Amino acid sequence: MKRYLSSLLLFLLLSPAYAQFRLGQQPLQTSPSLDYGNPQKYEIGGITISGVKFLDENALISITGLKVGDQITVPGEEISNAIKKLWDQGILGDIEVNVTKVEGNYIFLDFYMKERPRLSRFNFKGARKSDISDLRDKINLIRGRVITDALVKNAQNTVRKYYMDKGFLNVEVNITQQDDTILSNSASLLINVDRGNKVKVNTINIAGNEEFSNKLIRRKLKETKQKNAWRFWKPSKYTRANFEEDKEKLIAYYNAQGYRDAAIVSDTVYRHDEETINIDMTIYEGTKYYFRDITWTGNYVYDDEVLQRVLSIEKGDVYNLETLQKRLQFNPTGLDVSSLYLDDGYLFFNVDPVEVRVEGDSIDIEMRITEGAQADIKTVNVTGNTKTSDHVILREIRTLPGQKFSRTALIRSQRELAQLGYFDPEQIGINPVPNPADGTVDINYTVVERPSDQIELSGGWGGYYGFVGTLGVTFNNFSLRNAGKLRNWRPLPAGDGQRLSVRMQASGRSYQTYSLSFMEPWLGGKQPNAFSVNLSHSNQNIYQNVYDVRSPRTGGLGITSISLGLGRRLRFPDDYFSLNNSLTFQRYALDNYTYARQFGLSVTDGNYNSVVLNSTLSRNSIDQPTFPTSGSSLTLSVSLTPPYSLLLEDQLPSDVVDPIGFNNRWLEYHKWMFDASWFIPLAKKLVINTRAHMGFIGNYNSALAITPFERFVMGGSGISGFNFLVGRELIGLRGYQDNQIVPYNPKTGQTDNGVIYNKFVTELRYAISTNPSATIFVLAFAEGGNNWGTYKDYNPFTLYRSAGVGARIFMPAFGMIGIDYGKAFDGPKSLHNAFTFTIGQQIR
Repeated sequence: MKRYLSSLLLFLLLSPAYAQFRLGQQPLQTSPSLDYGNPQKYEIGGITISGVKFLDENALISITGLKVGDQITVPGEEISNAIKKLWDQGILGDIEVNVTKVEGNYIFLDFYMKERPRLSRFNFKGARKSDISDLRDKINLIRGRVITDALVKNAQNTVRKYYMDKGFLNVEVNITQQDDTILSNSASLLINVDRGNKVKVNTINIAGNEEFSNKLIRRKLKETKQKNAWRFWKPSKYTRANFEEDKEKLIAYYNAQGYRDAAIVSDTVYRHDEETINIDMTIYEGTKYYFRDITWTGNYVYDDEVLQRVLSIEKGDVYNLETLQKRLQFNPTGLDVSSLYLDDGYLFFNVDPVEVRVEGDSIDIEMRITEGAQADIKTVNVTGNTKTSDHVILREIRTLPGQKFSRTALIRSQRELAQLGYFDPEQIGINPVPNPADGTVDINYTVVERPSDQIELSGGWGGYYGFVGTLGVTFNNFSLRNAGKLRNWRPLPAGDGQRLSVRMQASGRSYQTYSLSFMEPWLGGKQPNAFSVNLSHSNQNIYQNVYDVRSPRTGGLGITSISLGLGRRLRFPDDYFSLNNSLTFQRYALDNYTYARQFGLSVTDGNYNSVVLNSTLSRNSIDQPTFPTSGSSLTLSVSLTPPYSLLLEDQLPSDVVDPIGFNNRWLEYHKWMFDASWFIPLAKKLVINTRAHMGFIGNYNSALAITPFERFVMGGSGISGFNFLVGRELIGLRGYQDNQIVPYNPKTGQTDNGVIYNKFVTELRYAISTNPSATIFVLAFAEGGNNWGTYKDYNPFTLYRSAGVGARIFMPAFGMIGIDYGKAFDGPKSLHNAFTFTIGQQIR
């Protein structure tokens, strides 16, 4: 028996499997006699599994690769391989193979296994709460999974990489396993983290550079900076990922300067002390190359001259492969060779620039073109619109079945869908699917709905004013057609792109206003003719004692307004233009309105009527409304009343001094407003916005005074844009008090509202988040403006100037909310006001 055991020990030492193989304990009369020093062949008579509670026995037998009836050699490779296959699964802690009995040429085997414990939970020690949330997602440990060495090692490496990417190169991660006292065959993991301090870059040493200085090269390493006490805005922490990215950008810079062979031949990162490292870089610059001869082959639709003009690269220009590729097919402006073909339907077009000769510092390029056939659009599909009706989307896109394929039409369609405001602009997808067999293409649009409705709700008890509150709702994607079909409500009648707004506001007995507006952007459903109707009524009451709600009313102001509008999109000069016309009737009822002078009005009593025809010509190519990054908006608006005094001059009253309108009742004026805004992208999330605004109001007849209504007031937030309560235009100017930049009237010794104004703005905007549920951006601004009481006083260079910073957050339910801090540079300090709050998109 000892000889048998010695032979078995020798077999196990030589076997590649980590397990045991032994003779089972049997009754003496049936004990098998195995000579392990003399291997023999047996047929497997039976295989059993023992020791496991949670694993499937049949599956384990299958993994061994052995089955009843197989011929095996004992000892031999068959059992060793079976043990190895089981061990490789990583789910077992120990494996023993026992021979339970031998009957003649038949051998019966039992695989005794010890299962590894399963994960019941895991926790962190030494990690911050903000890191734990991210780490739980990254390590992907699942409860119930078998705890293997690989699982523990992967978790350890994932945690270590997470901290190293953050600059903690000295992080230590240890994972300990503890048996679970509640769940059988289970264990918990405790992940111990000691992140240490962030490792910073002490110095960056550069060698091999002759054309560019060390200072310039270090500046091009945007995310990897050496320590500098003066550079407080950019840390000098080191992360490998950022360093690799910086190296790629550095070589791209060299390539853009003509050094196409430039390379970083070596870089070494080594410890300087416990908290800093040094970086040594060796650069090979190579030769500076230039374009020489550029030839075209395979082009039949456009000749060489046209293609060369679009490419706009001349002989002798610095060789820049990035510029070459951009001029061929990836120019954001659309001025590239690929767009020339794709906009004419050549979807299968391809151009391959090949360097055919490199001689000295000059490179010859051959443009090899495959034009292919023109492709027609076969089908257009839209998915993801769970709320908006298909026809609302399809009427906005510029790619229709039967048309030639056009890349410009795709880009324009994407812009139009973003402008609707119903979808997340970041997730609007366009996927052209070519069908080479029939020369067609299917266009698949994908959209993700986002909330677009807004609610305004506030209320409280205002003491002697009584109840003070506001209730307003705006449905930007309303459906009047589905209003009577409850089964189509989602959860309200929505999806047809109509706009319905209802608003009520009250300050006790003193002030109430009500407004209702509705807009149908496609009247009739076939043309983009926008029809709108607006109704509003406002009351302001003055009481003898404002602190006594029972005191009698002594005066007030009431304004009623009704407006009908019709607008349409134009195709000339281009289809970014639109023309909107409206007809508005307003009635101002003043009854001993003693607050008139406070608001710049020169009248306190009377009923004044205004019938105004407004025409607005605008061009809007802005890419999206929430955080625009490109495009422009130009608007010219003219408001005209009938020239009563010219048409009925003989009926002018002679006993009225400076009458306000015809018969001192019908207002007459002409009002002109111009607004311009441009957005230019400077970087991925950095945009510059420049704006110019101007307006003036005049009369037809010099015998009439310019109406005191509809004039301009400047300063502060300019919130609400137009103040219907007293009929005046509010123009914002940050850094100054609200509505305090108004001209002085020497005749009356008081201030009046202005008749002409201008304003200029420059903003630098940076997006913090473009998430549709909360779009956030910060800005820096410089602006100037002024407001004059007569044309003679107008001087566009005499401005109230200010500069400052601000932030905006857009939430679908509440719209745009903003705060600004501005420093005023002109006027008395009594006009200055540092902080400005805004609600909604400010027009001016």
